[in-house]
Amino acid sequence: MDEGAGADGGAHAWHRALLARCGGLEPVATAVAHPCDALSLGAALEAAGLGLIAPILVGPEDKIRAAAEAAGLDISGLRLEPAPHSHAAAARAVELVRRGEAGLLMKGSLHTDELMHAVMASDTGLRTERRISHVYIMSLPGRPGPLFITDAAINIQPDLMDKKDIVQNAIDLAHVMGIAEPKVAILSAVETVNPEIVSTLDAAALCKMADRRQIVGGLLDGPLAFDNAISAEAARDKGIVSPVAGHADVLVVPDLVSGNILAKQLTFLGGADAAGVVLGARVPIILTSRADSERTRIASCAVAVLMAGQAVLAVKPPVAR
Repeated sequence: MDEGAGADGGAHAWHRALLARCGGLEPVATAVAHPCDALSLGAALEAAGLGLIAPILVGPEDKIRAAAEAAGLDISGLRLEPAPHSHAAAARAVELVRRGEAGLLMKGSLHTDELMHAVMASDTGLRTERRISHVYIMSLPGRPGPLFITDAAINIQPDLMDKKDIVQNAIDLAHVMGIAEPKVAILSAVETVNPEIVSTLDAAALCKMADRRQIVGGLLDGPLAFDNAISAEAARDKGIVSPVAGHADVLVVPDLVSGNILAKQLTFLGGADAAGVVLGARVPIILTSRADSERTRIASCAVAVLMAGQAVLAVKPPVAR
């Protein structure tokens, strides 16, 4: 997926290449939590029509059928698991995954915190020893490969050890997407360590953790400001000598707010095609927003299917702390 995705092949080339990679894979049984509106139900059916997933619709049966009828969608051939409301739908969808009846979890028309509450439950959820985190994969016009941004959706103010897992999750995903040694830029506002800016201290510590193999599989550098992480010219102007500066595959943001703003800027102002997936749970979680395009929803399903097809990353034993 790292060769020429979006640079040559015209608009949405990365999206087409992503779907092509899923062409030989069997549809993955996917528990769709509370798909009670046309948008979430339509996304699940569209992904099913492309052979990506086999949806299990979990939620109030009357609401799901009413949404399907209003949108002119045929759900007659799909399994429907009744649940009285959104909280119960999230819990039931997670239970289906725990029982091995579903290999993916997909958010429907419920709030993210409702779904994640069920995922994070200590006794009945899908947690592993790895911190759960979210990664956006962005394909930008003129850029030769995808750009990974993490974490912009789950961890609000991650500490150093949270960031360790966030970085490792992103590296593991980059491997699945075909990048053998992803270049990981730990972002801050500046490229030098400043004790008054905690993110620069975290960046320096994460790089040393990689040196000591507490983080494996990628090449880390930081702190780096956004410009010298993605622009080789900006890095040269600052006198930064680094194989990562100017060539980053993964951008690790200091906190959720900065990451969310960055990802949405790239989507709405930069014309990026995007996909998003949650890592660190027992199975990949397809977590999309109501504002996401159909292309983003389908791409997110495709990324999750690729992860499921190469064994679930989250069940790997975490690197020892």
